[in-house]
Amino acid sequence: MASTYIPIATVTVGSGGATNIEFTSIPNTYTNLIILTSLRGTSNGWQGWNLYFNNTNTNLTNRYLLGDGSSPASGNFSAGYGGTVPGTNTTANTFDNSNIYIPNYISSNNKSYSADNVAENNATSAYQNLITGLWSNTSAITQITLYPQAGNFAQYSTATLYGIKNS
Repeated sequence: MASTYIPIATVTVGSGGATNIEFTSIPNTYTNLIILTSLRGTSNGWQGWNLYFNNTNTNLTNRYLLGDGSSPASGNFSAGYGGTVPGTNTTANTFDNSNIYIPNYISSNNKSYSADNVAENNATSAYQNLITGLWSNTSAITQITLYPQAGNFAQYSTATLYGIKNS
């Protein structure tokens, strides 16, 4: 089955940073959604970021696998964990790269998502996250918001939302 990726919206953070990146009025004309990110934080050190569906992270849970080059970890969050971003004391001008896949976002079933996230530092540390999540809600997803767990998203952070149509 062939798929077509159609860009819905791109957000690029301007001067001074941003407290979040938001996609609103997501049309219900696609089968699935994908978000591609290139994010950096304004806090010192590494920081996580979360995603909210329809302006809430209520009933959003996930599991993650994390590799940092020295000790693997796994766990769960009761929020929509999206990955790790480099902060102010990491290598300048480095950003994360994430791919968040949200299948069946308009169905009347609970919504799942998966994310593949990499954050590099050009030094001794880097992070790789594999994440699966579930939003226990039967509403269609019409809004997605990305939030840093600390600080803001730095200038030039970018996220693009794509709709996927199966033919």
